[in-house]
Amino acid sequence: MAYHELIKNFERIRDYMREFYLYGFKSREEYDKKSARSYDNERRRIESYLGDYMGFHQTNAGKNVFLSIDSRNSLHNPLYKALKAKSFTDGDITLHFILFDILYTPDLWLSIDEIIDKIDTEYLCGFSNPILFDKSTIRKKLKEYVDLGLLTTLKQGRQLLYSRTGYPELSPFTDLLEFFSETAPCGVIGSFLLDKTENSSEYFSFKHHYITHALESEILCQLFEAISEKRCVTITNYSRRSNCHREWKVIPLKIFISVQSGRCYLMSYNPALHRMKSYRLDYITKVQLQELSYGFDRLQEILCQIQSHMWGISCSVSCEISNGNQRKKGYRLEHVEFTLHIESNEEYIYQRLEREKRCGTVERLDDHTCRFTADVFDTSEMIPWIRTFICRITSMDFSNRTIENQFRQDLEEMYRLYHIGGDC
Repeated sequence: MAYHELIKNFERIRDYMREFYLYGFKSREEYDKKSARSYDNERRRIESYLGDYMGFHQTNAGKNVFLSIDSRNSLHNPLYKALKAKSFTDGDITLHFILFDILYTPDLWLSIDEIIDKIDTEYLCGFSNPILFDKSTIRKKLKEYVDLGLLTTLKQGRQLLYSRTGYPELSPFTDLLEFFSETAPCGVIGSFLLDKTENSSEYFSFKHHYITHALESEILCQLFEAISEKRCVTITNYSRRSNCHREWKVIPLKIFISVQSGRCYLMSYNPALHRMKSYRLDYITKVQLQELSYGFDRLQEILCQIQSHMWGISCSVSCEISNGNQRKKGYRLEHVEFTLHIESNEEYIYQRLEREKRCGTVERLDDHTCRFTADVFDTSEMIPWIRTFICRITSMDFSNRTIENQFRQDLEEMYRLYHIGGDC
């Protein structure tokens, strides 16, 4: 297969970019999902989008390629380039430009018969073997562009007339589009609109620039559509642990986005498991919209209730739905409590606790002491955050003793490595 820059199947290039960028580049010999030739083709394709951000170093094991993106200098998400490269059939691309050349202004209204007559007499008559378009194909293409908002229709008697939709002036919204494209879910929409403007303000730079969500834009858009229409979906989910794909029929409820990593999750109800469950969007390879969900509103209410005890995306709530009725079963919470000592010049520690407490509470005991408490579904989700207060924690009490003991053992191991305390 000859190398070609454009993409016909985005899921394939998404898989390579996910493997290369999210999980780290593998050498040609290490990548065993596809043939070495396929690896070379996809690597060259990615280089055509991200060549300015790619480098390599030679090791004994071979040549290792990597991406290096500095958010201080990269004001726009470079991964959007992959979403803007899509291949078309000869007929698709030819018909696209012919239709928009015929309907060149919003002031012109034509019926489908008039459009077909112009195609035959003005565009294809000079070719010995022209591409032929039947009326059904042209009608479907016109309907597609009407649904996308590119064309508009007007009923005149028994005829349906088509015209190009007027294009708004986007220049006054450049700053808004730039911020949206780099921070919002499905920000690629803003990136496409920015391509229509003449100037770029480039006012924004980001200390933490999460760009990998660009690869989930198509999946995210389908999930948003299902949520807005309150539909069930069938998702194809890839498990790195078992290295296999599995289909689940779920009711999508909300999209959670981590403020620490930028990673996106689908929070849903899984009828087969009778419970709320989250799925990482970068592991979802396919979404198929299904029938309307009769229990959608009630399930969203349940999710809103249990969010008051969710530190991250873990929850252990089982639900049963039948005949439009939902019943939330009981659940077990884990209590987390620790006390901090704050020096006179460390008031920012208390302010940080208040800012980052999420579903917890902060109590000021005296000028130098405060206590944090929370009741959560999964204590282990909090451990990375609690570690950032090491050396200020004076006491702790977790109802999950296994997690508490592991936390203390990790501290002891750190003390041993740094020869702190004891006989070290």
